[in-house]
Formats: sequence, C-alpha cells, structure tokens
Amino acid sequence: MAKLSILLCIAIAFMLSFTLREVVAHTGTATFYTPPYVPSACNGYQKDGVMIAAASDAIWDDGAACGRKYKVKCIGATNQSPHPCRGKKYVVVKVVDYCPSGCEGTIDLSQEAFASIADPDAGKIKISFHQYVNLIINLSIQWVSLASLTFEVNPMYVDDK
Repeated sequence: MAKLSILLCIAIAFMLSFTLREVVAHTGTATFYTPPYVPSACNGYQKDGVMIAAASDAIWDDGAACGRKYKVKCIGATNQSPHPCRGKKYVVVKVVDYCPSGCEGTIDLSQEAFASIADPDAGKIKISFHQYVNLIINLSIQWVSLASLTFEVNPMYVDDK
C-alpha cells in the first residue's frame, strides 16, 4: 500500500510539472528607450537594474503590470533591417514603467534588454512574449502510518532580480 501511495504521488508531481509549464504566447512589437531609467511610473526613483521595460496600453492594465516579468523573444523585422534578431534567444524583463499613448511598441525595452535580443539599429522588432513566473513546488511527504502518506503542493513565487 505504501509503495502504491508513493507511486501515486510521483505520478501527480510528474503531471503537475507539465501543466504548470503551459503558457500563452502573444505577438507584438518592441522598441527601446535609453537611460536614465528613473523616475519610473511604478517605482519612482528606485533603481531596478537594466533588464526592464515600459508597458504599452496593451499590457499596462491600469498599473497592474508593475512588477510583472515578461519573457520576450525577437521573431523578425518590422522594417528593412534584414536580420535584426541576435544574441540571446530571449530576455526576461520586469515592467517598471508606462509607455504612454502613441507608444511605438507593445513593450518598450531598456536599451540593454533590446540589444541582448536584437540589433539596436533596427529600432523596432516583431516579438513573441508571455508573462514569466518562476514557480517552485515544494513537495513534502509525511508518513502518518505505514499505509498512508500525505501530499502537499505549496506554490511560491520567487522574485529573482
């Protein structure tokens, strides 16, 4: 009976590992802005590093986007630039600012974030992006008796700066 319970727990953990990875990718465009990056709409004069972004109305959500992280990938050119994508395959950025109406892109990346995925000379690129969340699952197995055990899943969000 104990072996069956352990196998059941392993099977559940295995299935959860796949369902938690499902994400919805969106497409849009990205531009970039240059320093200084403060003050920002989300954090005032608090510095948040350089892997940051300003959200357009498409993802701003009345300020709820502040602090969200997005995984952004360059997928092509929006202009005559033949091969704008380069470097890293994707970049993870934290939304710290608002890109006002008339913003040229869905996401306005910091210059450093943009340069890690595309040639800055391109100015504007096509992107795929999705909200990025680090999810850690703690599995704790407690023996209540030899014939039963309990299974706990405790999701915790981790803010990796």
